[in-house]
Amino acid sequence: MPRVNFEELLEAGVHFGHLKRKWNPAMSPYIFMERNGIHILDLHKTAVKIDEAAEALKQIAKSGRKVLFVATKKQAKEIIADKVGGVNMPYVVERWPGGMLTNFPTIRKAVKKMTSIDKLMVDPSWKNLSKRERLQITRQRAKLDKTLGSIADLTRLPAAMFVIDVMKEHIAVKEAIRLNIPVFGIVDTNSDPAPIDFVIPANDDATKSIELITEVMVKAIQEGLSERKVEKDSEGSKEKRPARNKKADPAKAKAKKEDNVAKETPKATEAPKAEKAPEAPETPSEETTKE
Repeated sequence: MPRVNFEELLEAGVHFGHLKRKWNPAMSPYIFMERNGIHILDLHKTAVKIDEAAEALKQIAKSGRKVLFVATKKQAKEIIADKVGGVNMPYVVERWPGGMLTNFPTIRKAVKKMTSIDKLMVDPSWKNLSKRERLQITRQRAKLDKTLGSIADLTRLPAAMFVIDVMKEHIAVKEAIRLNIPVFGIVDTNSDPAPIDFVIPANDDATKSIELITEVMVKAIQEGLSERKVEKDSEGSKEKRPARNKKADPAKAKAKKEDNVAKETPKATEAPKAEKAPEAPETPSEETTKE
């Protein structure tokens, strides 16, 4: 069963592309027609591509790996932060920090710094700092949180990247390609689909279009996480369950017990050996007595 139907895509305006003069010829396989100088995308192909991408994301989530969502467009920020945050996946909705993937260790240092500031703010020594020092540290914490707060739990490189506008996020896409990280992306008629592993031909400007596609992807990830949890619970219950002692057959147990008793005690059928009686002396014969 498809995850999204034709009518839903149509209502969300997923089929509207860019002006004909702004198109990228590489997107021609996904274009259905042109109307009033605007390209119209083939929603049947879009639906198929959405299903493929959703299934792939589900398997990634099921394996326990992370998917990084990137959407710095104004109309996509709130949607991504709200929906993706619900499944505990990392996301970037502010400016893409250059080298976030290719220079990942440095980014992790910045995240650790943010964590150390959090510990300092809870520590009693925080009150001993001057008002100016506390203000500077608080501002630094807010700046780090704005840029890296959503990726604080990303302890290693993501298994995949989902991009809302591949043309706007070209730096992020290039970094992912360099590190062989699969890229899922909403690709409009003005973009090049060649570098994208999972192309979703759709309108990347309309809020409804972004929301619909993001919701489908998030649901797929949620399914993968749920299946992973079920598998873990079943494995855990198997490990905790004590091994069953095979019930001994009562007849066999009784026979074994009797056999052991018989070995320890002398057999009742065997009578103790009688001692040999002394032989009676020979009586003299009649011939000898006559003599």
